[in-house]
Amino acid sequence: MTINALAATTAANAAITAANAAISASTDSRQELPLREPGDTAPTPVAELTPTLQRLRQAWQAKKPDYAQRRADLQRLREALKRRLPEMADTIAADFGHRSRHESLIADGMTVLNEIDHLSSHLRGWMKPRRVGVGWRFWPARAEVRSEPVGVVGVIAPWNYPVNLALIPLATAIAAGNHVYVKPSEHTPKTTEFLRSLLAEVFPADRVALAAGGADVAGAFAALPFDHLVFTGSTAIGRKVMAAAAPNLTPLTLELGGKSPAIICPDYPVEKAAARLATGKWFNGGQTCIAPDYVLIDEGRVPALVQALRAQVLARYGDFGDPGDYTRIINDGQYQRLRGYVDDARALGLDVVELATINATQSTNERLLPPTLVLEPGDDAKVMQEEIFGPILPIKSYRNLDEAIAFVNSRDRPLSLYPFSFERESVEKILHHTLAGGVTVNDSLLHFGINDLPFGGIGPSGMGAYHGRAGFDGFSKALPILWQPRRAGSDLLKPPYSKVARFIDFIIR
Repeated sequence: MTINALAATTAANAAITAANAAISASTDSRQELPLREPGDTAPTPVAELTPTLQRLRQAWQAKKPDYAQRRADLQRLREALKRRLPEMADTIAADFGHRSRHESLIADGMTVLNEIDHLSSHLRGWMKPRRVGVGWRFWPARAEVRSEPVGVVGVIAPWNYPVNLALIPLATAIAAGNHVYVKPSEHTPKTTEFLRSLLAEVFPADRVALAAGGADVAGAFAALPFDHLVFTGSTAIGRKVMAAAAPNLTPLTLELGGKSPAIICPDYPVEKAAARLATGKWFNGGQTCIAPDYVLIDEGRVPALVQALRAQVLARYGDFGDPGDYTRIINDGQYQRLRGYVDDARALGLDVVELATINATQSTNERLLPPTLVLEPGDDAKVMQEEIFGPILPIKSYRNLDEAIAFVNSRDRPLSLYPFSFERESVEKILHHTLAGGVTVNDSLLHFGINDLPFGGIGPSGMGAYHGRAGFDGFSKALPILWQPRRAGSDLLKPPYSKVARFIDFIIR
């Protein structure tokens, strides 16, 4: 890494630069470092990152994974994860303080197994070279496109779905024929060690590696010269990751966040909208990047929506005496941040509706934040300025659909958009006049689980996409190859051009 590159990174992020300096200092080191054992909770030394990447890349260069290896790797990963699902759910719950067991099995279990199944069933076809036409001017040459692995893919995973968002990109990178270096979140340390143990069971150390640690390790990790880097997290940190990767021109997939709106059109029943919003908003305690971040509903129906959401909370979680199906906030920092949003709304005189009554001491001790509505917030409210990432749902009314669309377009393009209407014309109007990373019509979240739908953001909500074929292609190089026969018309295209003037006139007609 050059001094100029480091300087550029410094301008973007001083903390990352410090980590880069540590990496630069160890770049020439070739000493053998001890392999991490499952259960080792110590952070990975920054000096260890570059040699580990080198080990992964050297092994990949020595033996690029063929179809048989890729498929076998995917099947071993599936079998190991399936067998250890109960352990996985217990581990994630321990990191959260409490997390719904069934939500872990669905979101971090089923989704990964489903993606592995999809990758495995389509892998052979995706790996086949694709013939493309050359046109009559280049005949009799032939051409093809091959999907070639790029090398070593880095994965920086977040804490909210710590297994899903680590293993889906990892499995996709494996399917594409790469080796993988994964950095889980420091906020889920027990899950990190579960992942370390799981991956060590499935993969040799020179095929998949794991780095653990906090911001210093993450910054240095992002600055490594990967062949591709996947980051899932906030837009603010995504900018820092992009700055750290820039000196190496590392290709990026950034799955970020933002404020994903739901638009309830006048024809859509309030009760049905409330049921589907409740699932999307309060799954995982609202700690979902594609959760509805605010709701726009036609004027006059806000009270009905409030009552319908209240009924949904009661039906799903009871009186919150023992809410086993309701996930807690991940840590004290996140809990206080969310409490700050509620306090800010109250200070502004807004109508704040807590949909369950929880003892204040229990709420603080357990980080148990009840489903909460903020009605008609203005742009000065913090809940309308930042991604909420918790169980707080702002509700705003609109006079007509054009006003709702204009409100969405006045903000950054969201990661997800949720139109609710049985009228095709209304839905198409919303889709035509807005642009989001992904859309589920008349529901929320579910587009994430469809393997053949690319998942990713746009603008501040992300770049690139993965899942299914989109991920396979994203972690591959589309290698164009032209095969020229022994005799070709192009042999004639050389000076003196006067001798082939008639041939040139023919091909440019």
